[in-house]
Amino acid sequence: MLRLFLFGLGIAAVLPLRAANASKPAREESAKTDASNDSSRGSVSPDYVLVPQDVIRVKIYQEPDLTSELRISAEGLIELPLIKRIDLKGKTIRQAEETIRKLYDADYLVDPQVNVTILEYAPRTVEVFGAVNTPGVVSFPKEEVLTLTKAISLAGSTNRLANRKAVTLKRKMPDGTFESYNINLEDLIKGDSKAENWPLQPGDVITVPERIL
Repeated sequence: MLRLFLFGLGIAAVLPLRAANASKPAREESAKTDASNDSSRGSVSPDYVLVPQDVIRVKIYQEPDLTSELRISAEGLIELPLIKRIDLKGKTIRQAEETIRKLYDADYLVDPQVNVTILEYAPRTVEVFGAVNTPGVVSFPKEEVLTLTKAISLAGSTNRLANRKAVTLKRKMPDGTFESYNINLEDLIKGDSKAENWPLQPGDVITVPERIL
C-alpha cells in the first residue's frame, strides 16, 4: 500500500510539470498563428517604404498593452510605449519591424515578434499638365513606384500635338529649392537602355509641351 501511495504521489508531481512544459509550445504556436493571421489579412509588401502621414499599427505578439496605432510624423517619427521615439524615415516595413524588434529586445522583451501593418496610406500625388488627354492630379498606386511613363499613361497618354522629346519634370528638393529636368519621352517609350526610368516623388509636376507646327 505504501508503494502504491508513493507511486501515486510521483504521478501527481510529474503531471503538473508536463502540463507546464506543454503550455510553452502552445503559446509559441499561438503567436505563430497570430502572425499568420495578420499577414493573411494584409497585402502590404514588406518592401513598401513608409512615408510621413501613413497610419500604421505596430503589434507586439502576446503584448496587447504595447499595440499602437499611430500616424508617422512629417519628420518620419513615431513614439511607442517604453522605447519612445523611433525614426522610420526611408525605412521599409521589414526594416521598421526589425528596428522596433531590436529596441524592445535590448531592454524589455525576450525575442519579441513585431508586425507593422498599414491602416491608411498617406496621399501621394503628382500633377501632369500640357498635351495629355486628361491633365490633372495623378495618384500613386498603393505600394508601387510611379514612373514618369506610368503617370502620363494614367493622365490619358499624350495627345496628337504632344512634343514627346521635350517633357519637363519639376521637383521640390529637400532644401526647398526646385529642380527641372528635360526628358525625352520617346526614348523611354522605345525602351532605350540608356534612358533613365524616372521614378517619381510625391509633389512632382510633369509638363508635356505641344509641338510647334
